[in-house]
Amino acid sequence: MAYESIELTVADGLARLTLNQPQEGNPFNARFCQDIKLAANELSSRADVRAVLLRANGKFFSVGGDVRMFSRNLDELPRLIKEWTADLHVGLARLARMNAPIVCAVHGTAAGGAVALVASCDLVYCARSAMLGAAYSQIGYSCDAGSSFALASRMGIARARRFLILGEMLTAEQAGQAGLVDQVLDDETVVAEAEKAALRLSQGPTRAYGEIRRLLARSLGRELESQLEEEAQALARVAASQDAREGITAFVEKRRPRFRGE
Repeated sequence: MAYESIELTVADGLARLTLNQPQEGNPFNARFCQDIKLAANELSSRADVRAVLLRANGKFFSVGGDVRMFSRNLDELPRLIKEWTADLHVGLARLARMNAPIVCAVHGTAAGGAVALVASCDLVYCARSAMLGAAYSQIGYSCDAGSSFALASRMGIARARRFLILGEMLTAEQAGQAGLVDQVLDDETVVAEAEKAALRLSQGPTRAYGEIRRLLARSLGRELESQLEEEAQALARVAASQDAREGITAFVEKRRPRFRGE
């Protein structure tokens, strides 16, 4: 499928999803919102996708919402926001439900919805010179793109509240200390290290990864007894997989497992 605002390739189990509106700063505009939904549909429908590497072309990872476009449509914004988020939020929800884990490489600036996208990833590798900002309140807006969930999950509710309400801009080191990113690396190595991690995950037990992702996403909204039952049901489903059989056999035979995502 052809996309206007992103590039998407799949090879050897790894999907490479790249934000690709570099001249505009990779904004979250109407084209991107539609493309991320279509890309999520494609990725979640492909059995050969076992991990995803998310990155961006250009100077910025993403400037977030297209404020200039907002300014040209002030009277229509309430309606347009519902249209744009209908695509964006469906896409993000479908990416979250996939078995394939998502690894992100952040560089430059990530702002607004882009920070939510980063925070929703399973592993985040961040360039040392990067800046991550919550731009919403600075223009009088509340948050979207799963910010209230993804940021609270990574940073804790109190820290996420301060980040969003104050419209903070964090350095890579500060983002690491807050739990927003997992590793801070030199600019010239961040993409290679993120790709290395994504490739490793693309050879792992994909169905087990998916169960872990979904269990964690629901964990804080359930009572303990309910979550324990969900864990038991998920573990039973995974135990029936070929990868689980291979993992047990390889352990007993003292060799590395050869997972196939089945």
